[in-house]
Amino acid sequence: MSGAALLALVRRTFADARGRNIGFALLFALVAYAQPAAYRSDYPTLRDRLGFVHAFAGNASLRLFYGRPVDLLSVGGYSAWRVGGILAIFAAVWGMLAAARALRAEEDSGRTEILAAGPVSRARLFAASVCGCLGGVLVLWVALLAGLLAGGLPAGGSAYLALATVVPALVFLALGALACQLGSSRRVALELTGAALVVALLLRVVADTTTSLGWLRWLTPLGWSEELRAFAGPQAWVIALPAVVSLACLLGAARLWLGRDVGRGLIGAREVAPVRLSGLSSPTALALREERWSLGGWLLGSGSFAFIIGLISTSISSAGISSSLRRQLKALGGASITKPAGYIGLSFLFFVLAFSLFACSQVAAARHEEAQERLDVILALPVSRARWLVGRLGLAVGGLLALSLAAGLLAWVGADVQHAGISLATMIEAGLNCAPVAILFLSFAALAYALVPRASTAVAFSVVSVTFVWQLLSSIVGAPSWLRELSPFEHVGLVPAQPLKGGAAAAMLGLAVLVGAAAVWVFTRRDLVGA
Repeated sequence: MSGAALLALVRRTFADARGRNIGFALLFALVAYAQPAAYRSDYPTLRDRLGFVHAFAGNASLRLFYGRPVDLLSVGGYSAWRVGGILAIFAAVWGMLAAARALRAEEDSGRTEILAAGPVSRARLFAASVCGCLGGVLVLWVALLAGLLAGGLPAGGSAYLALATVVPALVFLALGALACQLGSSRRVALELTGAALVVALLLRVVADTTTSLGWLRWLTPLGWSEELRAFAGPQAWVIALPAVVSLACLLGAARLWLGRDVGRGLIGAREVAPVRLSGLSSPTALALREERWSLGGWLLGSGSFAFIIGLISTSISSAGISSSLRRQLKALGGASITKPAGYIGLSFLFFVLAFSLFACSQVAAARHEEAQERLDVILALPVSRARWLVGRLGLAVGGLLALSLAAGLLAWVGADVQHAGISLATMIEAGLNCAPVAILFLSFAALAYALVPRASTAVAFSVVSVTFVWQLLSSIVGAPSWLRELSPFEHVGLVPAQPLKGGAAAAMLGLAVLVGAAAVWVFTRRDLVGA
């Protein structure tokens, strides 16, 4: 196989992921720019920064989101905490998705078997896929570096912070490559890597919110990202840990790939299994049967996080909150984060984001069913296209309502343990308040699926990410109200600190019905599109 052919395969892998790479890169660049700029504006003097450190450095609720701060008196140290803490998690998610798409989705679609049957060795095919993904890591690093430089941080420290932030992407790319050899399908590979990510995040949370278990930070790639300590006494030698683990996982994945059959996995699907007729009564029931583990994971994760937020809702102090930060919080909805209701209301804005991403993932699952040509079999039965898509959208809506209720209920349990004085009915309302925006994004994702099926997943996730980041940035840059209102997140009342915006919720649900109906209409009139 010539070098030109190998390079063509690398370019193909890189091009296939361009939508996801662009979406994540925009998110990374915007967050990297906004944090140092906001810190300079909110805390311009040493006195202001000392007050901030006194109020927030040891706050468990902020460590839950951003990790352990090291130096909050400098713009660089603050940026390393706020940018690196949250974007390291997004980088890990990117690595997980990139590996599954490049290594397992191609195999599930049958294209890998065709390439392997030609003059392409399996070793070079694996190398080309990994190199294409590494190009995506480079895109994330460049986007982060550009955002940090635009935010006024020095070039050397910015490059190091960008590297520390994308380290989890490398590790979870390698773990994902290994999971692709273990699992018998892309779904199984994602579930295995997702479980590893949940464990890594829980280890970081425990390490960052306790004093006696800080050593757990050395057991998780997210902890290694923290221990690199950009702008705060850098420990460059720590980069050896993710480098060694990533290389070992990639070598192990390559060895397994060379020794297994295409389309199989070490944890392969059983050739013979007991007959299970449950979930075969309709296409929607079958979809629920296929998605039950994914929905269970979302319920467990979001419910646990909601419980923790309720548990720490009484820990915020009013000291150190600058007047400019108060103005920004007011622009975000006027809730006071020093009160339990205000803190929970503001935190639930992130649940709106998470549930919107869940909605996009449900449409992505429907697209995967079509790409793998399983939908052809279903539609060969007396099942109309409209019935199938409406059933999938209805299943997603049901999942969103279950997630919303679970979040509200478990947040109330956590808050009640701390005697926060928030009623169960109010917290159920706060949970359901997350659903209208998520359902609206579900309808737009469905429309993208109907119009541009191959690009629909990237379009859906990008729209959610960009509108959420715009919601956060627009208040900082002082954008006109009509521009802020372009984001659906702007129309979410911060329940329980504020009353539910019933009119806005009804309008979003009504628009969702119209857009969803348009998506069904378009879908019934287009051809099915393979991978």
